[in-house]
Amino acid sequence: MHYVSTRATSASAARNPQGFSDILLAGLAPDGGLYLPEAYPQVSQQELDAWRQLSYADLAFEILRKFATDIPDDDLRALTAKTYTAEVYRNARADESAASITPLRVLEESDGRKLILQALSNGPTLAFKDMAMQLLGNLFEYALAKNNDELNIFGATSGDTGSAAEYAMRGKRGVRVFMLSPHKKMSAFQTAQMFSLQDPNIFNIAVEGVFDDCQDLVKAVSNDLSFKARHKIGTVNSINWARVVAQVVYYFRGYLGATTSNDQKVSFTVPSGNFGNICAGHIARMMGLPIDKLVAATNENDVLDEFFRTGVYRVRKAAETYHTSSPSMDISKASNFERFVYELVGRDAERTHLLFRKVDTHGGFDLSGGPGSDGDEWKLVGQYGFASGKSTHADRLATIRDVADDYGIVIDTHTADGIKVAREHVQPGVPMIVLETALAAKFNETILEALGTDAERPAGFEDIESLPQRFVVMRPEVEAMKAYIAERTGL
Repeated sequence: MHYVSTRATSASAARNPQGFSDILLAGLAPDGGLYLPEAYPQVSQQELDAWRQLSYADLAFEILRKFATDIPDDDLRALTAKTYTAEVYRNARADESAASITPLRVLEESDGRKLILQALSNGPTLAFKDMAMQLLGNLFEYALAKNNDELNIFGATSGDTGSAAEYAMRGKRGVRVFMLSPHKKMSAFQTAQMFSLQDPNIFNIAVEGVFDDCQDLVKAVSNDLSFKARHKIGTVNSINWARVVAQVVYYFRGYLGATTSNDQKVSFTVPSGNFGNICAGHIARMMGLPIDKLVAATNENDVLDEFFRTGVYRVRKAAETYHTSSPSMDISKASNFERFVYELVGRDAERTHLLFRKVDTHGGFDLSGGPGSDGDEWKLVGQYGFASGKSTHADRLATIRDVADDYGIVIDTHTADGIKVAREHVQPGVPMIVLETALAAKFNETILEALGTDAERPAGFEDIESLPQRFVVMRPEVEAMKAYIAERTGL
């Protein structure tokens, strides 16, 4: 299995295909593009049948071995077995049956319509990001140990990626983490979960701005190839291919748990800001998983919903980006969207490069086919199964109340966005699976507003906001950020 950049033009430094281990630590390609396989591996009907009874760890091995063909099977199997355990995922049973790490719960079933919630928040930071990040930490440690090397992870978070990455990388040999987050724009729980870590290899940087400012800093530093090489910069953001492909696994697990035969289809609704989570679903569908619809649920920052409704991709400026009660989706420039656009324009790297250069210079592009547009590929979106919808703060409050009253469970704000939009798209005969984002405790301010009571907290998180916090506040300035990293790496 080889990988190419979405911007692998004739002049590109990343035109030559790379192996999985070559791009594992890399993040962005040298030309600024994102890595994708030359062709998606296919899953046979016989494989789907055989996978129905596998543990999550064994299912992860079977899927990942199709992508990480340069890692010996024995090593990869050991990595997935080390990652997906009852010790790491607190609700998993010790015998780790097939469904216990990401269990399904039927919420609604009537008139042939079925709405299902897939739990993805059983990891150490109570968010779906743990599903991939825990594996990524073990993959990084494995790759670095083989070469006696080190890595400085430079990432950005709107809330959950940061804590998931830091908990996965704390104590890992040869790894430092420099994590950017928008200053005072995460929930109190999210902030405390990150900033309370005192490990010497963890550096939290609160950036005066919004998430997109943090993301732009990561890209700017990563695009300075000499600095990136000298300071051994890697990333754990969803631009990292290994993280995205690790998320593919729970789409297969969800499908296999919700069906009894391979001639059945399901749909997924995915709360989405940076397009990484739903991009994993797109990859699963391209591999042959029988997915009918992939529904992107956005909040008030609806850049993705606007594209799927109109064909116009219009990023928002910082002043136009709303600070909402589902803050992990307060994103107006979806980094992973480039991977889908590359497919949409026929894997034309020259065209992809031009379109995303226009994002930088003009704030977006138009594929609607209308007057003055940049193309008409939007008409092909339906062939890939995509749809979308939008949720507001009032919608979140109403959905949290409905789900608590009707089913006795308290959902977080992002999952509420997902359920609200899923209800608009569920079809008879096709189960709709909503991917849970996090536990409600991470967003207690809104839970209290919706229900008048605090969200229940798992053991060990009762007083997390009272712990000492360690972080620095910085302006969104590239050279100052480079200086900060350089001083602390000593490279």
